[in-house]
Amino acid sequence: MLGCGVANCNGRLEAAGVGSQEMLMFFRHTAAIAVLPVTVLVLVPAWIARQYGVPAEVGRSAGAVVLQLIGLAAFVLGLALFIASLRRFATEGKGTLAPWDPPRVFVVSGPYRFVRNPMISGVIFMVFGEALLLRSLPHAAWAGFCLVLNLIYIPLVEEPQLRFRFGASYVDYCRGVRRFIPRLTPWQPRP
Repeated sequence: MLGCGVANCNGRLEAAGVGSQEMLMFFRHTAAIAVLPVTVLVLVPAWIARQYGVPAEVGRSAGAVVLQLIGLAAFVLGLALFIASLRRFATEGKGTLAPWDPPRVFVVSGPYRFVRNPMISGVIFMVFGEALLLRSLPHAAWAGFCLVLNLIYIPLVEEPQLRFRFGASYVDYCRGVRRFIPRLTPWQPRP
């Protein structure tokens, strides 16, 4: 049988050590990822590739392959930043990456000790990485749009909300950690 009743599935998950809180968090994260990063990194780039006839192929010249290797490195770096940030939001922040379901606890560990927006930085690295991997100007324009959108949205919308929610601790954090340019040493909160 392919399906199972909710009570039966819950019983199996609880027997495996997965409680209803963990299930709820899993579904919250899955929904947020499906709406935001999947749209930015999969759906829109696939639409762009179809609209502009961008093939997914390995370059035929040494320069093209080097460009694609740089794109792959940028994508992998971005993915690592994204995953590390997402993990912190889930385990420490008790929330998701979505603006409608943000972390409830202020997260200042891991990559957040070096840069204020590692998750967005990761996504930006990935969209630029895609553009380089595909060697596509339309994808580079999409990556540029994502960058500009976040350069506007974060200081005008997200940061005021964070100052309101987390108060002086967020203001202190902003004094010590830059928005997009990483620190060389990890930030330490004042006692």
